[in-house]
Amino acid sequence: MQNKTLNLFKRARSENWAIGQFNISNLETLQAIIRAGRNLESPLIIGTSEGESKFLGLRQAVALVGAWREETGLPLILNLDHGKSFDYIKEAADAGYDAIHFDGSKLSLEENVRIAQKVVQYCHKRKVMVEGEIGFIKGSSEVLKKIPEIKEEDLTDPEEAEKFVRETKVDSLAINIGTFHGMDVSGRNPHINLGRLEEIRKKIGDKAFLVLHGGSGTPEEDVKKAIKLGIVKININTELRLAYTKALKKALEDNPEETTPYKYLAQAVEAVQKVVEDKIKLFGSANKI
Repeated sequence: MQNKTLNLFKRARSENWAIGQFNISNLETLQAIIRAGRNLESPLIIGTSEGESKFLGLRQAVALVGAWREETGLPLILNLDHGKSFDYIKEAADAGYDAIHFDGSKLSLEENVRIAQKVVQYCHKRKVMVEGEIGFIKGSSEVLKKIPEIKEEDLTDPEEAEKFVRETKVDSLAINIGTFHGMDVSGRNPHINLGRLEEIRKKIGDKAFLVLHGGSGTPEEDVKKAIKLGIVKININTELRLAYTKALKKALEDNPEETTPYKYLAQAVEAVQKVVEDKIKLFGSANKI
C-alpha cells in the first residue's frame, strides 16, 4: 500500500491538486465520505485521531475502510491523525493502518527528530507511510468562540523543516502556515501565510510532501494558491462535525417521535457528503481515479 500511496501523492503534486483527509469516528461519517468519493471519482484519505480511533477501534476502522475499498475500488488511505504516543502508533501500524501522522510539534526539535526516526524505522518496515509535523498548530477540532492568536514564532521555520525531513526521512510534513485546528464561530478563518509556505517548499523541494492541517473554514482562494505552491494533503474535520451535528439536531427536532436511527441519521449523512463533495471539487481531486 505504501508505494501506491506515495505514487498517488507524487501524481497530486505534479498535477497541482490535493488529496483531502476527512476524519471519522462513526460509520455514518465514513459512509458519507465514501459516497462523495464515489460520486466524484476521487481518492480519499480517511483520518482518525487517537481519540476517534479509540472510540471506533483501530482494527474496526481498518476493517470498515477495507470493506469499502473492496466494494468501491476507490483508492482509500487510512491514516492515524496526530499520533503522539509511539506505543499507540505501533498499535495502529500493526492493526493495518496505511499511514501514520506522528505529531511531535510540542516537543523540542531534537526530541521530535529522535522519536520521528523511531516511527519511520518501525512503520517503513511495515510499508506504512509516515507524516511528521514541525510548528505547533493551535486549536481543537470544534467551533471556536475565540480564534487562537497565531504569532510569527508559531509558524514553521524553513530551516528546521529541512533539518527534520533530512534527518528523519518522513514521507510528508505537516507545517504551520497560519491555520489552526477548528473554525471561528463566524465560519471564516484567517488567511494562509503563503509567503512562508513558499519559503518552506523551496527549502524542502521534493524531499517530502507538504500537508495543511486546520483546513476547515480556510478561505477558498488561499487553499487554491496553497495547492499551487505545493500542498498535497489537506485535513478537514471540524466542518464535517458541524454539518453532522446540525443536521442530526434538526432531524430530531423536526421528528421528535422518531426512534429509528437510520431514518434520522440519513440527513446527517447527506450533510456531511455535501461538505466532502465541495472540498473534493476545491482541492481538484475529482475525476482523478
